[in-house]
Amino acid sequence: MSLILQKALPPEMDGEAGLPGMAPAAANDWLRVDEAYGAQMQRRLELLQKQRADVLWMDPSAQDAACEVLEQALDLLPDMGFARAADRVTCPDGRVVTLDRSAPLLTLGYLVQQDICLLQKHGTEHVLTGAVLCFPASWRLAEKAGKPLIGIHEPVDEYEDVLAKRVQRLFDGVKAGRPMWRFNKLWYEDAELFQPRSAAMSARRIIPDAAAAPFIRSERQCVVRMPRTDAVVFSIHTFVVRS
Repeated sequence: MSLILQKALPPEMDGEAGLPGMAPAAANDWLRVDEAYGAQMQRRLELLQKQRADVLWMDPSAQDAACEVLEQALDLLPDMGFARAADRVTCPDGRVVTLDRSAPLLTLGYLVQQDICLLQKHGTEHVLTGAVLCFPASWRLAEKAGKPLIGIHEPVDEYEDVLAKRVQRLFDGVKAGRPMWRFNKLWYEDAELFQPRSAAMSARRIIPDAAAAPFIRSERQCVVRMPRTDAVVFSIHTFVVRS
């Protein structure tokens, strides 16, 4: 497979390390299109066709919330180079996608570059109730499906009790129409976008020396509240550039 690279990270993400906190984003800035859209979408389509069970999952109870995410996304697409006529959307790469509201996350996977994780409040915690996750950075959707935030982050050593409570407060406090964003910066030895890895200790990724790793992988992560169902979307736009 040919390398799928962006020319550079966006200026707001071109620091030495990922931001530890969150910053406000514009109401419509949780979805973007960049120069890698066509190539990334081809990889997404391949994964959705050949490895769908690895990259798509939804609890049936999340159907209504997922449909709202799709509708909210559709409202943003015309300003990003998409054209919509009835239930058909022409994408920036020329593909035509027929909207299927019975499969909202799959439809989103055909439309947008971003991975979309859907979280809903169950008791005192937000739980992952659905996702289209084609470009995981060393985790597996099947191992996180249906888990609360602290369960999703179990393998992360820094995700201690204090941080877990901070993240839960963020998901509780984010307001509809007022997304929050952050970015991370990871070093990889190859540019492949689909990087699943089990949380088992024996499968942990050995992080390469930043000075020697040929590729930087950075995720622009947004947290967005849905106004009607109160669900929270965690959108992930993946950039891969040469280090």
